[in-house]
Amino acid sequence: MNQEKGSFSYPLMPEWSTQEIIDVSAFYEAVEKLNTVEIKRADFMKLYGRFCEIEPSKAAQKQLDSRYEKESGFSIYRSVRFVLENDKENLKYKRR
Repeated sequence: MNQEKGSFSYPLMPEWSTQEIIDVSAFYEAVEKLNTVEIKRADFMKLYGRFCEIEPSKAAQKQLDSRYEKESGFSIYRSVRFVLENDKENLKYKRR
């Protein structure tokens, strides 16, 4: 698990269009930002909403989260839960 930007590959689905790949990649980057620096809550939620539109299946989302966490060390599930539980404008997830 190497967390340097660009040192791991994002889990993608072969049926996604180029635009969907771009949009999901932007969401993965938002998860990274939340876990490393800071991100606006509204920006994160917008990207998360798009991720859910592209991949509405909860089972597929769990598989992507598992693969993403294995590659990056960041959990989509824990990141989203943190954002949903906090209503500040700018957020940074501090893992315990």
